Amino acid sequence: MEIVAIQVLNSLFYAAVLFLIAAGLSLIFGVMGIVNMAHGSFYALGAYVTAWSVAAAAGAMPPAALFIFLPLGAIAAAVIGLAIEPTLIRPFYRRPEEYQLLVTFGLLLVLEDAIRLVWGGTPRTASGLVDSLGLLQIGGLPYPVYNLAMIGVGIAAALGLWAFVYRTRFGVLLRATAQDRRMAAALGIDVGRIYSLAFGLGCFMAGLAGAIVVPSQAAVLGMGVEVIVISFVVVVIGGLGSLEGALVGALIVSALRTITIQFWEEIELAALYLIAAIVLLILPTGLFGKKA
Repeated sequence: MEIVAIQVLNSLFYAAVLFLIAAGLSLIFGVMGIVNMAHGSFYALGAYVTAWSVAAAAGAMPPAALFIFLPLGAIAAAVIGLAIEPTLIRPFYRRPEEYQLLVTFGLLLVLEDAIRLVWGGTPRTASGLVDSLGLLQIGGLPYPVYNLAMIGVGIAAALGLWAFVYRTRFGVLLRATAQDRRMAAALGIDVGRIYSLAFGLGCFMAGLAGAIVVPSQAAVLGMGVEVIVISFVVVVIGGLGSLEGALVGALIVSALRTITIQFWEEIELAALYLIAAIVLLILPTGLFGKKA
């Protein structure tokens, strides 16, 4: 039972990370209609910035105080996203989808090389944050308190994002722009500003995912490419553009991944793609997606 409890907690921790990435990806697509291939690079950027800032301050501050640097990765990803959207992404809104895919894929390659240029090829971590919170005994087996805290962060982020989208005035403008961009512009809504903020918020979510994962998993080159593939599986299952679908898809993928790693590690990715294929055959729009 102790092993089962730990595996469930591991699944919830990974689901929190996946939800943050997939929710940002779905938000950008739902509002702007763009499949952001570079989304995983913002996740990697958040991880590297957090690891670098924590390591830089580790000797001058007590370990518990280092948590103030945790949001820096998310903020850095959001700032870069806010700069990129009007300059690089916006000219391609009226172009066919293949142009958008090509430019975001090119952005992925540029950001990966920029990360390599700034931080090199050495893995970086912020494991001091995990050590500062200690371990919890679950039936005699140790489990990091940090993971439990980050599960709470994931839950808080899900509730906060839902409240932001469905309970604020900006959320109303966001949904109105997503439903009919031309009508929203005709009613006086600054569509360009909405797009920029939506893209920045999506990048913030991805950066936050990288920030919370780097204390328990080192930031390495290529981590953004790896996670974006799994994130697309999440949104395919849940439905592209749906925040509820991102949450349910993250829970399904993380649970399936945990089970396959525990018992059949060789078929981990095959199992994920098989579930995605089955969902597409039965529900082409995903569990919560809507027909265009």
